Amino acid sequence: MSVDVKTVKRVAHLARIAVSEEDAERMTGELNAILGFVEQLNEVDVSGVEPMTSVIPMEMKKRPDVVTDGNKAADIVANAPATEENFFLVPKVVE
Repeated sequence: MSVDVKTVKRVAHLARIAVSEEDAERMTGELNAILGFVEQLNEVDVSGVEPMTSVIPMEMKKRPDVVTDGNKAADIVANAPATEENFFLVPKVVE
């Protein structure tokens, strides 16, 4: 894939970036070099290669997936003006 000055200006317009004619010429060469490198990377055979989460092989730290109430009911209602048995007490509203 090759990028021309018209494409660079269109992308700059879509990104709301002001690009001068001189900068557009320079960016054309830079973008073509980047796209050439990406095409070169696409030629590498990566079949059978496991995806990595890190450069150093390591086990992911995971917490046990268990359902709990959090044991934080007292902490949650600690600053409430009125509570009873870890529930918020609110005034009764009757209309």
